[in-house]
Amino acid sequence: MKEAKKIVDLIKSSENIVITAHIGPDGDSIGSSIGLYQFIKKLNKTAHVCHPDPCPTFLNWAKEDVEIIDFENNEENVTDLFESADLIFCLDYNDANRLGKQMGLLLAQSNGTKVMIDHHLNPDDFVDVVVSEPSVCSTSQLIYELIAASDNLSLLDADVATPLYLGIMTDTGSFRYASVTDRTHTILADLIRVGVNHTLVHENTFDNNRIDRLKLRAHIIAERLEIIEQYNVAIISVTNKELEHYNFVKGDTEGLVNVALSIEGIKVAAFFNSKMDVVKISLRSKGNIAVNDILSEHFEGGGHMNAAGGISNLDLDLTIAKFKELVPKYFQ
Repeated sequence: MKEAKKIVDLIKSSENIVITAHIGPDGDSIGSSIGLYQFIKKLNKTAHVCHPDPCPTFLNWAKEDVEIIDFENNEENVTDLFESADLIFCLDYNDANRLGKQMGLLLAQSNGTKVMIDHHLNPDDFVDVVVSEPSVCSTSQLIYELIAASDNLSLLDADVATPLYLGIMTDTGSFRYASVTDRTHTILADLIRVGVNHTLVHENTFDNNRIDRLKLRAHIIAERLEIIEQYNVAIISVTNKELEHYNFVKGDTEGLVNVALSIEGIKVAAFFNSKMDVVKISLRSKGNIAVNDILSEHFEGGGHMNAAGGISNLDLDLTIAKFKELVPKYFQ
């Protein structure tokens, strides 16, 4: 975090700060955004959090009194904030396209200084200040490192620390992934020390299920699971019709691909989610099996070695068929 003091100086010298994160918000994008927002408040500055789309309902607890202004429902407001911004944070994404076409264009047209803080591979060149650390488990951990490296740990309290704990917890599968290090646990201990109720964070995130959400997840596992035994690959999928039947709301299928990965003997899990006119793809793997290559080369995506995402403009059945054809090449 060699840029830490420079970034804090930019915060202190800016009047109109905007915090952005990628489309399809998850625990890390929400957590890092709110954690940074609260830190900026501790520096006696103000900021606006502007995301492409709304926070998923199961994470609403995390934002509490912090307003996340989503472009999907507040296009004019977000546009005005971008046009007046003198500092824009780009959190948890490494390509402006991850904001969506319209909001990505706003970012490109903005005259504000742009700061990337991210942990994904191969960052694109669209910002002025880059903090890119693919070896770090989450962007939320990088926000902590920003606070620490700028000598501002005295400002760390439960308001700042709780969303950071959320982001680290969710982006590491509750601390199970190989990206978790002793440094991560040291940071977690510090977050708890300043007031994070870690039990409550887990309960609010994982123990607050709607009945329809549980029924949808049970249906997908019971009826939409396929195993390719020869290659230790599990495939789950869901159609638009099934989502509608179970009254889907954003976040209902979050983490479901990890359930498929938990099956005995499975090394790679794939989740194909048919949404409107595209199919969203989530891949997870164990050990040294890389899943980012197949997505970057065939499905307009990418990500980490063991966790990556992509999209397909084919229909659901054709997308799954294409994936199956590629399985022998990538997962022998």
